[in-house]
This record gives sequence, structure tokens and C-alpha cells, in this order.
Amino acid sequence: MLNRVFAFLSMVILMAVWAGFAPTRAYGVEKRAVTKEKTQQKAPHPTHEESASGKKAQGNAPHGAAKGGSDLSPGQVNARAGVLVEVSTGTFLTEQNADEIIEPASFTKILSLYLIFEALQQGRIHLTDEVWISETAWRTGGSKMFVGVGTKVPLEELIKGIAVVSGNDACVAAAEHLHGSLDAFVEAMNHKARELGMTQSHFMNPHGLPADGQVTTARDMATLDLAYLQHFPESLKYHSMREYTYNNITQGNRNHLLFKDESVDGLKTGFVAAGGYHLSATAKRDGMRLLAVVMGAANPGTREREAMKLLNYGYRQYALVQPFPAGQPAATVKVWKGVRDEVALYPAQNATFLIPQSQKHLLKWDVSVPEEVAAPVEPQQPVGEMVFTVSDQPRKTVALVSYETVPRAGWFKRMWQTVLRVHKIDWRWISGISGGLFVLLVLFFLIGNLRSRGSRRSKTFGS
Repeated sequence: MLNRVFAFLSMVILMAVWAGFAPTRAYGVEKRAVTKEKTQQKAPHPTHEESASGKKAQGNAPHGAAKGGSDLSPGQVNARAGVLVEVSTGTFLTEQNADEIIEPASFTKILSLYLIFEALQQGRIHLTDEVWISETAWRTGGSKMFVGVGTKVPLEELIKGIAVVSGNDACVAAAEHLHGSLDAFVEAMNHKARELGMTQSHFMNPHGLPADGQVTTARDMATLDLAYLQHFPESLKYHSMREYTYNNITQGNRNHLLFKDESVDGLKTGFVAAGGYHLSATAKRDGMRLLAVVMGAANPGTREREAMKLLNYGYRQYALVQPFPAGQPAATVKVWKGVRDEVALYPAQNATFLIPQSQKHLLKWDVSVPEEVAAPVEPQQPVGEMVFTVSDQPRKTVALVSYETVPRAGWFKRMWQTVLRVHKIDWRWISGISGGLFVLLVLFFLIGNLRSRGSRRSKTFGS
């Protein structure tokens, strides 16, 4: 009995000594997050403080001043209303009388074009469709593309006629082709306006000729233009055309800023006596797109000067920082026991950051990801995050996700990776567990022996 107890005590002492000298590194897959910091990133693009991706900061920016940015402003806009928006973030940078009710005039055609491009995207119509020109379309007054009654015109030509020369006849023909009648098309226009959040707008026709009850605001028009540019950027190849020829008649684009500034590549003009002269102009400089909406100017020259004043103000005062362009991973992380050994991580939302030019050199961002992630990895699975700070104050956090699936590897690779990780085992922890199990086994053995001896003694005395 003494020999067994001595052996047991010796084993416990040896295990305690081993635990004291064993490596202390913990065995596991998830490690402490590694933080990468980038500072003093140069932001070549000009614009405002961050906003939710693709969303408009409705009504939050004070009139005539950038929300949360510089105290500087572009000054009074010489028109009834004006708005300036950064397109990628949907941030309203400055506004003046943005909610004043005004007749939309040919701004209405952007909503008609929205429905046309949406139907093209959905495959319900095609650019090569031959569109029948009804007498209703042919007789429509105002600015015209000069389509012939009873003829067939490719839909793409009608789009050019609407976007470049503001053809009312082309607008009616496209509306009839898409929905069968003007009434049905106008109903779809108003439904889409409500869907886009144009709360103070109502439309009576697809082209914008004067009609009782047809009204909008600069804010609603900016909301429409913003959605149009974000969803159908390909439309700018039509809006940027400087002239268009159809039926041997050449007409110039009514947006004369196309001829005055190379960065301007759209969008639409409008005029109606009750509303004045309108212009929505969009430009792109050094990767940042701005949209200026001017409504109710006294003449075409004024609307152009005021729109350009707003654009120049935006590019002068704001910077758009895009540390990771679309499609470029922000980080990679190793995958443990996966069919692949690593996976790329991308921002879960638009990672662009809009700040005043004066603060762009104060912007930093930290990319934090674990050393490893265990398979399986699913698409859109959050794995890390990117935190933006300005003057060391957190301003925006964007999750980092995988775009792809990484399934678990086969049993052989999983076993082999486990074997390779043996050196990372915390042997002190393993020794402690093993020692505890050994003690339990010895106790069970001793108790068993004691019971066995007691049983034998009972039998001896009983006999």
C-alpha cells in the first residue's frame, strides 16, 4: 500500500514541475485583433461630413450652410431655390428655400427617364425597340425632337431626344411604349416619386408642360436626381452629348455648362413661365461627383452662373476620402481548417468619408481583424471592422465582411493542421487537466482496493 501511495505522490510532483516549465502560449483559433493604422491619407477629391451610404440627409443641413462643416457658404443663390449634394454619400451640403413649391417644367423628364432606365434594367423594354409614334406624341408642343407621325423610332433615339434636346414628343412616345397610355405612365411616375421620398411633388404629364397641380421642390428634385445618378450612371453618356441630330435637324444640348466646364457631364434644364429657369448640373472632379439644383432663376445665364457657383463651392470646401476603392479588399485574414487558407475582407457599406477640406489631413482609420478565423466562413459574415476618426474622435465605423464562402476542409487537412498546432498547446493547462484526471483515477483505484479488501475481510469473518 505504501509503495502505491509513494508512486502516486511522485507522479503528481513530476506533473507540477512540468506545468511550471511548460510553454504558456494558449491554444486556440481566434487571436487578439491586429490593428492597422493609416494616417495622413491624401484625399484628392473635394466634399462634407459623412452620411449613411446612398441616403440623403433630409432637412438636417441648415439652410445656406454645410451640415457640421465649415461656417463658410456659397452666399445667396440668385434664384428661388438651390441645393448642392454630394452624390456617392447622398449628403446635402447646402440648401436655400429647398422646400418652396415650384413648377418642375422639364425637370419632370428625369422622372420619365428614371422609369425608362428602370424598365431597361429589368428587361421589360430594350434600346433596340421600334417605338410607334402616335399622333398624340407628334402633336405635343414645346421643345421637340421632330419625330414623324406613324413612323417607328428606336427607343435609344428617343432617350437621346429626351436627354439632349428635351423633346416633349419623344417623351410622350416613350411613355406610351412603356405603359400603353399617358394616364398609366403618369400614375407610375407618381408612385415612383412617393417611393423615392419626393413628399411634396405631384406630376400630371411625362414632359413638364404647364398643368394644374404639377408641382415639386428643389429638395425633391435633388432627391430624384440623386437616385437617378446612383442607380443609372450610364445615363450620363446621353446627358453629356453636346448636340443631337435627328431627321436632319441638329440641336444643341440646352445645358450650356457642358460647353463651359469639362467636369460637367449632365444633367437637365427646364423652363416654365410660372416657375422660371431651372438647371440641375452634375460634375465630377478627382473622383467626387456633385449635383447642383437651381430653380426659378430669372434667365438661362443666371441659372448657369448659380449652378457653377454651387459646384465650385462644394469642390473648394469639401473632401471625399475613399481609402479602399470599390472592389479592393481592405484586409485579408487567415482561415483555419478551411478549403482555402485565407479570405479577403471588404467594407460592408460605402467606405467613403466626406469631410471639410480643412480636416482631411486629420482623418485616420484603423483596420482591425483577427489573426485567424475558423472555417466555415459565410458571405457577408462580419470578421473585422474599420473605424474612422477625425482629430482622434470616432466618426464612423464600417464592418468588414467576406464576399465568398470558405467551407471546412476535408478531415485530412483538419487533422494535419491540428498536428501542426501541437507546439501552440498550453502544456501547463493540459498537464493540469491530465493531473486532475490521474488523481481521480488513482482515487477510484484506491477506493476500489479498499472496498475489495473490506469485502474479503467480511467474507473471512463470516466464514
